[in-house]
Amino acid sequence: MKQVAILGSTGSIGCNTLRVIEAFKNEFGVAALGAGSQVELLAEQIEQFRPQIVSVSDDASADKLRHELKKRNVFTEPKIFTGVDGLTEVAMVEGAEIVIGAVVGALGLVPTYRALELGRRVALANKETLVIAGELMTKAAERSGAELLPVDSEHNALHQCLRGEKRHELKRLILTASGGPFRNASREEIEQATPAQALNHPTWRMGAKITIDSATLMNKGLEVIEAHWLFNCSVEEIDIVVHPQSVVHSMVELIDGSIIAQLGVTDMRHAIQYALTYPDRRMSQLPPLDLASLSKLEFFAPDPEKFPCLKLAYWALRTGGTLPAVLNAANEVAVAAFLDEKIKFGDIPRLIESACRAHEVTAAVNLEAVLNADQWARKWVGNSIDKALTKAAIKS
Repeated sequence: MKQVAILGSTGSIGCNTLRVIEAFKNEFGVAALGAGSQVELLAEQIEQFRPQIVSVSDDASADKLRHELKKRNVFTEPKIFTGVDGLTEVAMVEGAEIVIGAVVGALGLVPTYRALELGRRVALANKETLVIAGELMTKAAERSGAELLPVDSEHNALHQCLRGEKRHELKRLILTASGGPFRNASREEIEQATPAQALNHPTWRMGAKITIDSATLMNKGLEVIEAHWLFNCSVEEIDIVVHPQSVVHSMVELIDGSIIAQLGVTDMRHAIQYALTYPDRRMSQLPPLDLASLSKLEFFAPDPEKFPCLKLAYWALRTGGTLPAVLNAANEVAVAAFLDEKIKFGDIPRLIESACRAHEVTAAVNLEAVLNADQWARKWVGNSIDKALTKAAIKS
């Protein structure tokens, strides 16, 4: 039985991973769970899957978890760790062969790196890890022999499309995007969009941060950077196409003009199961895709003027060094400020661009370099927002 450690067990990817493990309980067990502050859900997971260790966000959450476990009569409780160090303990837990990286944002950087250093299979749904430190992650995997498999539906689709294909036969990768809630909106409507409007994704039900990224199309920009590192492709070999139906999860074009696409139902359990069982395939509990019921499959070019985050991501990838880390951190802070209604939707790309232009790019030679760039960007954007709020308060 293969043991699995999950970083982000109470999020949508983590919960779906546990559903897949439950469906294949004779093949997979749970060695460790890393979560945040959703202690009631984590307690349910502990009660069912009995991990050796768990991690929560802080000491207060740890105390709440212990209380919750006692309420459930779970007397053989796992070791409980906290913070980033706790997530790192989860990633490095003894006996785990597979680590699911599903925490949001830069929080997954160090734990993922440590898992790769140990030579473990990392099934990665945390795209920010490769955006911030793609070269460091891929080199760590090369040194240890670790497998780095994508769980993001688009990159998982590309991985499936490329099975058996030779690298020199590949012309380009084609990432599909739903277009988000503002695909048909005007620039003026997008500029003034509310959090409720931006969170109303037409296809997927995801966490707040990734849903806003889908609305700005920054999610797709980050995926371009991730694809560069996962598949060793240049920026010129990676394109984006808007596909509102979200049935074609991504495509590859070969040098003879052939295009290979991966289609499937919009359920993350497919990609998770693929990453867990690779290179084998297993029967799925998901319903099959009913091709006869599909009325149409549409494809459009994205509009970089309406969605400037796309241009910012391509710029960061071309520039390299610490700029992708700044791009990602600036985006995280700006998105959080938008959700807190401190800034307008249209301010998100403006803040990101300002931070990127203000940053002095250096080589991403180690974790310290990228983490320093990450912290610089968070402080810079936070200060910019505070100054703008203060100025607005004075005017009013």
